[in-house]
Amino acid sequence: MTNDINGMNGKVALVTGAAGGIGSEIVRALHAQGATVGLVDRAPGALDELVADIEESGVPGGGRLLALPADVSDPAQVTALVDLAEAELGPIDHLVNAAGVLRPGPVGKLTEEDWHDTFAVNATGVFLLCRAVSARMVPRGGGAIVTIASNAARTARTDMAAYAASKAAAQAFTKCLGLELARHGIRCNVVAPGSTDTPMLTSLWSGEGAERPSIDGVLDSFRVGIPTGRLALPRDVAEAVLFLLSDRAAHITLQDLTVDGGATLGV
Repeated sequence: MTNDINGMNGKVALVTGAAGGIGSEIVRALHAQGATVGLVDRAPGALDELVADIEESGVPGGGRLLALPADVSDPAQVTALVDLAEAELGPIDHLVNAAGVLRPGPVGKLTEEDWHDTFAVNATGVFLLCRAVSARMVPRGGGAIVTIASNAARTARTDMAAYAASKAAAQAFTKCLGLELARHGIRCNVVAPGSTDTPMLTSLWSGEGAERPSIDGVLDSFRVGIPTGRLALPRDVAEAVLFLLSDRAAHITLQDLTVDGGATLGV
């Protein structure tokens, strides 16, 4: 028996980037609250491992977990995965856009491929999934969508121009979509993490204590530290997503919830 304080029991959720550090934690949180979850990612092996790990963990959970390998930047694949998800799991109540890529580097060294690939996943993927899923939500008169953006969408960062711009696009798109869909009872919100202890972040590190610049700040990069004195955990982000999807946020839409320990000073 799950503790259904969020109204998730029996709901169907679709999570992109489900094999990633944040996405996988969102899947775990939704399932623990009683939801059936479709897991979308380009890494089928990682999806299968995650499903097996959750099912073998013994943690009381919800309905079925279905791996849906797909490239969110491919319109045909997105259409097919949404069709399959609804056929196998039922009507989608919640969509979480957590798929993301990071190609760091100064603008002068970014290639057209870096730019295109970043926007293809971080922005176009959000558009494609939202378009496909919301088309099914509208006739049913309800649903909730959360897009994982970044605090970099509103605060300039060195060596992160493509990533920041793509996340800003996803952020603005999600709010515009929410305005269009509000009359249909569909809520659209954004969660904007800061530095989070995931492979995306740690892949940029080298050497012992490499996390300290993120926590303490880097003057040469015009970056303040994290006032709470720690990196976010994926669970911190997942809890914010869970809240915005839940019945407890029934009158919240078009909002951007920053989860960065104060790193952007509330801006």
